[in-house]
Amino acid sequence: MATLAILVACLSVLAFLLHPRDGNLSSALAAVENEAKAVTDRMLASQPATPAADPDAARHALLAEFLARRYKVSQDLILEFIQIAHAEARKAGLDPLLIMAVIGIESSYNPIAESVAGARGLMQIIPRFHAEKLAEFGGDRAVYDPEANIRVGTRIIREYLARTGNLGIALQMYAGALGDNNDTYTNKVFGEKQRLQRVIAPLAEPAAPATPRLRVATRRVDPLFGD
Repeated sequence: MATLAILVACLSVLAFLLHPRDGNLSSALAAVENEAKAVTDRMLASQPATPAADPDAARHALLAEFLARRYKVSQDLILEFIQIAHAEARKAGLDPLLIMAVIGIESSYNPIAESVAGARGLMQIIPRFHAEKLAEFGGDRAVYDPEANIRVGTRIIREYLARTGNLGIALQMYAGALGDNNDTYTNKVFGEKQRLQRVIAPLAEPAAPATPRLRVATRRVDPLFGD
């Protein structure tokens, strides 16, 4: 492309210099120049369009750098988890930073983390309680697959939110801690979420809606966890 542009420029100069002396040669050179320009235009038109920059890329990069240092996990791996969390949270109508905060509190971004209670993976899902959801991804072992784990964990939080109508109670239910009237788990998640918001604040991300305070007048008891 650069070579063609140089050729066109040279022909233009030559045409200008010869024009007073030989009109026929000048006309011929003009025709060559026009043809070269037409070829250039066709080549430009055939080039694939440059993809638009991902507006989330800068935020994801900042978050990945911060979380990699905080949890001593590969930055490339963290970036992959961030991208999955954003995609799944948006499908569920949740704040992506909320899902990322849950991952941080639950597993410190360790995809093979296990608890003594049998919770596993990034969002510490207990397979026996959510076998039906995991079956879609191949069964219990899918709990160690980061994408499957985040998808299932996000769906669980969304279902609990729909059931209770209160994000704080939904998070306490997710942690199996409905009996904790101090909302210790929920406060940890919200604290981590605020920390992530500060990380990306320099990019002037639109402010997230204020998080409602935690309790409602009537708590609903989930038979799976008790109260």
